[in-house]
Amino acid sequence: MKSKTRFYQKYVKRIVDIVISFVLLIGLSPLFIIIILFVKFTSKGPVFFVQERIGRDGKIFLIFKFRTMCVGAENMGSGLTVKSDSDSRITPIGNVLRKTSLDEIPQLLNILKGDMSLIGPRPPVTYFPYDGYYNYPEWAKKRFSIRPGVTGLAQCSVRNSVPWDRRIEIDLTYIESISFFNDVKIFFLTILRVIRASNVYDEGKIERNE
Repeated sequence: MKSKTRFYQKYVKRIVDIVISFVLLIGLSPLFIIIILFVKFTSKGPVFFVQERIGRDGKIFLIFKFRTMCVGAENMGSGLTVKSDSDSRITPIGNVLRKTSLDEIPQLLNILKGDMSLIGPRPPVTYFPYDGYYNYPEWAKKRFSIRPGVTGLAQCSVRNSVPWDRRIEIDLTYIESISFFNDVKIFFLTILRVIRASNVYDEGKIERNE
């Protein structure tokens, strides 16, 4: 059983990522264009939000998202914390994109580049919840032993409702039991989570670990 799991993780998972992300990019291209137009003409600034994230083995990469907030939002108000949809930094189209997770679509490009996977731990910013990969506790660094995902077990189960260390524990549970079946299950659970649009905002629950 373990050999099958390792084979899936080492070979099949990457192939599945490439095929599905390519098909989704083609199929969602009309929606992709519509979102680009809405973002461009409803707020000032670039269409895409590009940010450094920590990926596999602590490697830094640039993640792509549709911009949902005003330019420089991280340096305004409550910084990384977005407590509700009434946050004045969110653009007119931003709330819709965030609640439906459509702002994540550009990460399909990250998958094709090899930075990310469809399913895996969400990649954190370089300075939160810990300041850099090497400042993570040893037990938590295992979280970076695989490619980060567009969605993952923590994302579809608790999303932003628990502190980061608890989310890391959930991610480690996923890593210990990677399989095609589990990935399919997480994929559909994520769809249900998006439909319900629950725990989109952290409401102050996500605190920084110093």
